[in-house]
Amino acid sequence: MFSDLITSKTRVKLLNIFLTQPDEMYHVRECVRKAQEEINAVRRELLLLEKKGVLKKEPRANRVYYSLSKEYPFYFDLLKVGAKTIGLGHEILKNKAKLGKIKFVMFAGRFIRRIKNSPEEVDLIIVGTVVLPELSILVRNEEARLGTEINYTAMTEEEFKFRKQRNDPFLLGILLGSRVMVVGDEEAMLA
Repeated sequence: MFSDLITSKTRVKLLNIFLTQPDEMYHVRECVRKAQEEINAVRRELLLLEKKGVLKKEPRANRVYYSLSKEYPFYFDLLKVGAKTIGLGHEILKNKAKLGKIKFVMFAGRFIRRIKNSPEEVDLIIVGTVVLPELSILVRNEEARLGTEINYTAMTEEEFKFRKQRNDPFLLGILLGSRVMVVGDEEAMLA
Protein backbone atom coordinates (compact mmCIF):
# COMPACT_ATOMS: atom_id res chain seq x y z
CA MET A 1 0.00 0.00 0.00
CA PHE A 2 1.08 3.58 -0.57
CA SER A 3 0.78 4.26 3.16
CA ASP A 4 3.58 1.72 3.74
CA LEU A 5 5.95 3.87 1.67
CA ILE A 6 4.60 7.41 1.91
CA THR A 7 4.36 9.14 5.26
CA SER A 8 2.01 11.94 4.19
CA LYS A 9 -1.59 10.75 4.55
CA THR A 10 -2.76 13.66 2.38
CA ARG A 11 -0.39 12.62 -0.42
CA VAL A 12 -1.62 9.03 -0.18
CA LYS A 13 -5.25 10.20 -0.43
CA LEU A 14 -4.44 12.41 -3.43
CA LEU A 15 -2.62 9.59 -5.24
CA ASN A 16 -5.62 7.33 -4.62
CA ILE A 17 -7.94 9.96 -6.11
CA PHE A 18 -5.83 10.44 -9.23
CA LEU A 19 -5.12 6.73 -9.74
CA THR A 20 -8.79 5.77 -9.45
CA GLN A 21 -9.57 7.86 -12.54
CA PRO A 22 -6.18 8.42 -14.25
CA ASP A 23 -7.58 10.49 -17.13
CA GLU A 24 -9.61 12.89 -14.99
CA MET A 25 -8.66 16.45 -14.09
CA TYR A 26 -9.48 17.73 -10.62
CA HIS A 27 -9.88 21.27 -9.34
CA VAL A 28 -8.10 22.04 -6.04
CA ARG A 29 -11.36 22.31 -4.09
CA GLU A 30 -12.55 19.02 -5.57
CA CYS A 31 -9.33 17.39 -4.30
CA VAL A 32 -9.96 18.92 -0.86
CA ARG A 33 -13.50 17.52 -0.83
CA LYS A 34 -12.50 14.05 -2.01
CA ALA A 35 -9.45 13.79 0.27
CA GLN A 36 -11.32 15.30 3.25
CA GLU A 37 -8.20 17.18 4.26
CA GLU A 38 -7.37 20.83 4.96
CA ILE A 39 -6.95 22.99 1.86
CA ASN A 40 -3.41 24.08 2.78
CA ALA A 41 -2.26 20.47 3.17
CA VAL A 42 -3.84 19.55 -0.18
CA ARG A 43 -2.29 22.56 -1.95
CA ARG A 44 1.14 21.76 -0.49
CA GLU A 45 0.95 18.13 -1.66
CA LEU A 46 -0.39 19.06 -5.10
CA LEU A 47 2.50 21.49 -5.59
CA LEU A 48 5.01 18.86 -4.45
CA LEU A 49 3.54 16.21 -6.78
CA GLU A 50 3.58 18.72 -9.63
CA LYS A 51 7.20 19.71 -8.88
CA LYS A 52 8.21 16.01 -8.96
CA GLY A 53 6.41 15.58 -12.29
CA VAL A 54 3.73 13.16 -11.04
CA LEU A 55 0.95 15.68 -11.71
CA LYS A 56 0.54 18.36 -14.32
CA LYS A 57 -1.23 21.64 -13.70
CA GLU A 58 -3.57 23.32 -16.14
CA PRO A 59 -5.05 26.75 -15.48
CA ARG A 60 -8.56 27.25 -16.90
CA ALA A 61 -10.25 30.63 -16.50
CA ASN A 62 -9.70 31.45 -12.82
CA ARG A 63 -9.24 27.82 -11.67
CA VAL A 64 -6.32 25.43 -11.55
CA TYR A 65 -6.82 21.79 -12.46
CA TYR A 66 -4.48 18.87 -11.82
CA SER A 67 -4.17 15.51 -13.53
CA LEU A 68 -1.69 12.64 -13.65
CA SER A 69 1.18 13.37 -16.01
CA LYS A 70 1.63 10.68 -18.65
CA GLU A 71 5.14 12.08 -19.18
CA TYR A 72 6.12 11.06 -15.64
CA PRO A 73 8.73 8.26 -16.08
CA PHE A 74 6.93 6.02 -13.58
CA TYR A 75 3.37 6.74 -14.78
CA PHE A 76 2.60 3.15 -15.80
CA ASP A 77 4.34 1.80 -12.71
CA LEU A 78 2.09 4.02 -10.58
CA LEU A 79 -0.96 2.65 -12.40
CA LYS A 80 0.20 -0.90 -11.68
CA VAL A 81 0.75 -0.17 -8.00
CA GLY A 82 -2.62 1.59 -7.88
CA ALA A 83 -4.30 -1.45 -9.45
CA LYS A 84 -3.16 -3.55 -6.50
CA THR A 85 -3.70 -1.05 -3.70
CA ILE A 86 -6.95 0.69 -4.67
CA GLY A 87 -10.38 -0.65 -5.48
CA LEU A 88 -10.96 -4.12 -6.90
CA GLY A 89 -7.31 -5.20 -6.89
CA HIS A 90 -7.01 -4.30 -3.22
CA GLU A 91 -10.29 -6.08 -2.40
CA ILE A 92 -9.21 -9.23 -4.27
CA LEU A 93 -5.92 -9.34 -2.36
CA LYS A 94 -7.65 -8.61 0.95
CA ASN A 95 -10.30 -11.31 0.37
CA LYS A 96 -8.10 -13.84 -1.43
CA ALA A 97 -8.86 -16.62 1.06
CA LYS A 98 -12.64 -16.11 0.64
CA LEU A 99 -12.35 -16.22 -3.15
CA GLY A 100 -11.06 -19.80 -3.22
CA LYS A 101 -7.77 -21.21 -4.45
CA ILE A 102 -6.59 -18.50 -6.83
CA LYS A 103 -3.62 -19.10 -9.14
CA PHE A 104 -3.72 -15.94 -11.31
CA VAL A 105 -5.57 -12.63 -11.28
CA MET A 106 -4.93 -10.26 -14.15
CA PHE A 107 -6.38 -6.90 -15.15
CA ALA A 108 -6.34 -5.81 -18.78
CA GLY A 109 -4.11 -2.78 -19.32
CA ARG A 110 -7.03 -0.92 -20.92
CA PHE A 111 -9.06 -1.36 -17.74
CA ILE A 112 -6.25 -0.01 -15.54
CA ARG A 113 -5.89 3.01 -17.81
CA ARG A 114 -9.71 3.42 -17.79
CA ILE A 115 -9.83 3.29 -21.57
CA LYS A 116 -13.38 2.51 -22.68
CA ASN A 117 -13.48 -0.84 -24.36
CA SER A 118 -15.94 -2.79 -26.43
CA PRO A 119 -18.48 -4.93 -24.54
CA GLU A 120 -16.77 -8.19 -25.52
CA GLU A 121 -13.34 -7.24 -24.14
CA VAL A 122 -12.45 -8.68 -20.75
CA ASP A 123 -11.26 -6.37 -17.95
CA LEU A 124 -10.37 -9.08 -15.42
CA ILE A 125 -9.45 -12.74 -15.62
CA ILE A 126 -9.19 -15.05 -12.61
CA VAL A 127 -7.74 -18.54 -12.84
CA GLY A 128 -8.21 -21.13 -10.13
CA THR A 129 -10.99 -22.63 -8.05
CA VAL A 130 -13.06 -19.46 -7.65
CA VAL A 131 -15.99 -18.87 -5.30
CA LEU A 132 -18.08 -16.97 -7.84
CA PRO A 133 -20.64 -15.41 -5.43
CA GLU A 134 -17.79 -13.81 -3.43
CA LEU A 135 -16.13 -12.53 -6.61
CA SER A 136 -19.44 -11.20 -7.89
CA ILE A 137 -19.93 -9.11 -4.73
CA LEU A 138 -16.47 -7.53 -5.09
CA VAL A 139 -17.02 -6.79 -8.79
CA ARG A 140 -20.47 -5.26 -8.19
CA ASN A 141 -19.07 -3.00 -5.47
CA GLU A 142 -16.30 -1.80 -7.80
CA GLU A 143 -18.78 -1.26 -10.64
CA ALA A 144 -20.85 0.96 -8.33
CA ARG A 145 -17.74 2.87 -7.22
CA LEU A 146 -16.49 3.44 -10.78
CA GLY A 147 -19.90 3.85 -12.36
CA THR A 148 -19.12 1.40 -15.15
CA GLU A 149 -19.55 -2.29 -15.94
CA ILE A 150 -16.60 -4.63 -15.43
CA ASN A 151 -16.33 -7.61 -17.77
CA TYR A 152 -14.64 -10.54 -16.09
CA THR A 153 -14.12 -14.21 -16.60
CA ALA A 154 -13.16 -16.96 -14.18
CA MET A 155 -11.84 -20.34 -15.21
CA THR A 156 -10.22 -23.35 -13.61
CA GLU A 157 -6.52 -24.06 -14.10
CA GLU A 158 -7.41 -27.03 -16.29
CA GLU A 159 -9.65 -24.93 -18.55
CA PHE A 160 -6.98 -22.22 -18.74
CA LYS A 161 -4.27 -24.73 -19.73
CA PHE A 162 -6.58 -26.43 -22.26
CA ARG A 163 -7.57 -23.11 -23.90
CA LYS A 164 -3.94 -21.98 -23.99
CA GLN A 165 -2.81 -25.23 -25.64
CA ARG A 166 -5.59 -24.96 -28.23
CA ASN A 167 -4.68 -21.32 -28.99
CA ASP A 168 -8.21 -20.30 -28.10
CA PRO A 169 -8.83 -16.91 -29.78
CA PHE A 170 -10.69 -15.56 -26.73
CA LEU A 171 -7.81 -16.37 -24.37
CA LEU A 172 -5.09 -15.32 -26.83
CA GLY A 173 -6.80 -11.95 -27.25
CA ILE A 174 -6.53 -11.43 -23.51
CA LEU A 175 -2.96 -12.71 -23.13
CA LEU A 176 -1.57 -10.75 -26.09
CA GLY A 177 -2.81 -7.41 -24.71
CA SER A 178 -1.19 -5.33 -22.02
CA ARG A 179 -1.91 -6.56 -18.52
CA VAL A 180 -1.30 -6.07 -14.83
CA MET A 181 -0.86 -9.12 -12.64
CA VAL A 182 -2.52 -8.86 -9.23
CA VAL A 183 -1.95 -12.47 -8.14
CA GLY A 184 0.56 -14.91 -9.59
CA ASP A 185 3.61 -14.73 -11.78
CA GLU A 186 3.19 -13.41 -15.31
CA GLU A 187 5.93 -15.66 -16.71
CA ALA A 188 4.31 -18.76 -15.17
CA MET A 189 0.94 -17.74 -16.59
CA LEU A 190 2.34 -17.33 -20.12
CA ALA A 191 4.55 -20.46 -20.05
